Amino acid sequence: MIRLATSHAAITAPFVASAAGFPGIPIGRSLLDGRAFHLSPVLADTAILPSTNSIGLGGLGSGKSTTAKVRIRREILEQQHQAVVVDSFGEDSMSGEWSPLVRDLGGLVIEAGAFKLNPCSDLFSPQVREQLVRSLILASEPDALTTQATHALQHALNHPKATNLNGLTDALVSPQDGRWSAARLAEWGESAAMALTRYTEGSLRGIFDGEDSALPPTDLPILSFDFTRMDRNSPAIPSLMAAVACWVEQVWLRQSAAVHRHLVLEEAWQILLSPATTELIQRLLKNSRKAALEMNVVMHTLSDLGQGRAQDLARLCEIAHVGRLGRDEAALTGALLGLPQWAIDAIPDLGPGQAVWKVGPAYVDIIQTVIDDQEARLTDTGTRRRAAQQAHADREAAALDDEHDDIEQAADVLDEETLDNGEIVDAELVDDTSAQPAPEPAAADDWGWEMPPNVIDTRRDDTLQAAREGRYSEAAQLAAIGEREAITRHGIRSPEAMSWLSTRAAVAELGGNRGQAVWLRATVARMGMGNERSENYDNPDGTQARDSAPGPPPQPPATTEEPQPRGRRRVWPYAAAVAALGITLAGISQASQDKEEQQERTAKAAAYQGRSKAALDIDGVKADVVAHWSSDKRRVVLGLRSYFDPNARFLRIDSGGESASATLSGGKWPRDPEITLPVDDPLADVTVRIAVGGRKWKEGSRAQSLSVRLSPTGIAYDATTGKQLPSG
Repeated sequence: MIRLATSHAAITAPFVASAAGFPGIPIGRSLLDGRAFHLSPVLADTAILPSTNSIGLGGLGSGKSTTAKVRIRREILEQQHQAVVVDSFGEDSMSGEWSPLVRDLGGLVIEAGAFKLNPCSDLFSPQVREQLVRSLILASEPDALTTQATHALQHALNHPKATNLNGLTDALVSPQDGRWSAARLAEWGESAAMALTRYTEGSLRGIFDGEDSALPPTDLPILSFDFTRMDRNSPAIPSLMAAVACWVEQVWLRQSAAVHRHLVLEEAWQILLSPATTELIQRLLKNSRKAALEMNVVMHTLSDLGQGRAQDLARLCEIAHVGRLGRDEAALTGALLGLPQWAIDAIPDLGPGQAVWKVGPAYVDIIQTVIDDQEARLTDTGTRRRAAQQAHADREAAALDDEHDDIEQAADVLDEETLDNGEIVDAELVDDTSAQPAPEPAAADDWGWEMPPNVIDTRRDDTLQAAREGRYSEAAQLAAIGEREAITRHGIRSPEAMSWLSTRAAVAELGGNRGQAVWLRATVARMGMGNERSENYDNPDGTQARDSAPGPPPQPPATTEEPQPRGRRRVWPYAAAVAALGITLAGISQASQDKEEQQERTAKAAAYQGRSKAALDIDGVKADVVAHWSSDKRRVVLGLRSYFDPNARFLRIDSGGESASATLSGGKWPRDPEITLPVDDPLADVTVRIAVGGRKWKEGSRAQSLSVRLSPTGIAYDATTGKQLPSG
């Protein structure tokens, strides 16, 4: 989950995010002000949004494709739009990732290789035929179309034999006399003919050399050209894209009756880099609003486009949504798209489905895409990956179960050799070996969790589900945060804390960290035995055992029978054993404490966010106290933000001997107070004291204050009560 705690975000973002709203389909919710975010570019005012084109960027798993699919689906269902998708990426290289969505909407998936296209067909106008053939030549041999070759091609297209690519190639090689002699025309057309032979005799044979063409229908809600089975580096992809672009421009846009259309380019870098398609795409981008068309470009990074004309095409997109990227790529993207610095800083920390949105020249926000169950099913592209992970996890779990059995056997041996409360047991010392009584049922109103009885805590299930879906880092953070909360509220040996420790072990198993999983399970087993002996063990006389110092040995139950004479026992071996065990237990206790501290630091390191925020309401003023650790973890910036609350009159922040304050003066609010402190331990919490004066505060009077503890894991606490504070 992205948390914006930088000064730039806190000052600038709320103005930008709240400055405008857009009509259209729902997409998600703002992470800056919580408002719902809607957008249908065609419905926006031309003065605010001159172009309707959009570009979606983001790394693997960032949710860029899911957002694109959800937008198209909702536009079709709610606005009766139409869409054509060029899909060149599929999870299993057998079908495109858009195929389930297309079929669910009643569309058609056209797989490359399952059809043949004849660019010389009389179904196309002469203008379209020439454009198609030129695009194919440029895709195969970019330098083949000189001025003379272009004239030779135009002459050959009028030849009676030029009814398909084979006939056109023959017309180029053996032309008829025209304005220029046949010999000169043959010489000029040689390079174009050689380029076309790749489609008639070479590696691309069988795609464009058909005798005739059956053009795709133009009345479907959505149609997908699926290039998944083709080699991603094949020149056939830009060649096919050139053909699709011509069909879109000359046929689909002219015959479609929809009020608005979408052309989606998935993995668009392959298309935008091709000279054969650059001109076509540029024309469609520039004329999009006039043609009632929105171009939706989806790709990983802008650096895939290199430098030059392809990146210039990206600038023609007035709408951009940028998911998680590396810091260097975020800086490049931000500079190219004109994003503010606070938005660029937020991009590397975005979660799945979160994106920085830029709409038009001024609107910037961070949006969480919201989808329903059906959309999640239709847009899911990780089924095979999760199946492989689950199979691996099952194998690892079987091996870990064996190791866990060994740990339990060792625990049984330890129980047999260890007296509760730390004494060695001799079978002759205890005559009563009756079974322990069953624990009493808890009272009906004895609720063990700090939540109402009608609320189900699903955090562990959510954590494990995230791990099963391959989001191991997110799952580890959730588990570490849950364990920390359980330790704070219930104690480190509480069942709640150990339950979260077991959850961490399961996450480690699913993530392939076998060593950590074994260590965590062993810790659970050891801590669980300690709890069991201290809480569930009854002495032979029926009294409850306690974790205090060893008392006198338990006495056998009273009996009316005359006791039988017994032999004298040797006491010194047991005393020596008790002393030795005491030393051993002391060492174990210290080691346990050290491990617990190390475990807590490990959990904190796993949950490290480098940012923390607490939403406060003091003296009628709503404010946020934020902490932002630097990337080198050597300093932390602390700030108090009121977001220009009209009730605020005075703000002050103190920590580590540093302080900063701000006072409303002359109706103008100065910059929010902020201090920077050096950091010795990057995992340590930072405690700050906040003072806020509301509407009735007067200069010289005492302002209401609160101490807040900010953790680099993103959690904030009331430093006095230890209660967790909301993050807003």
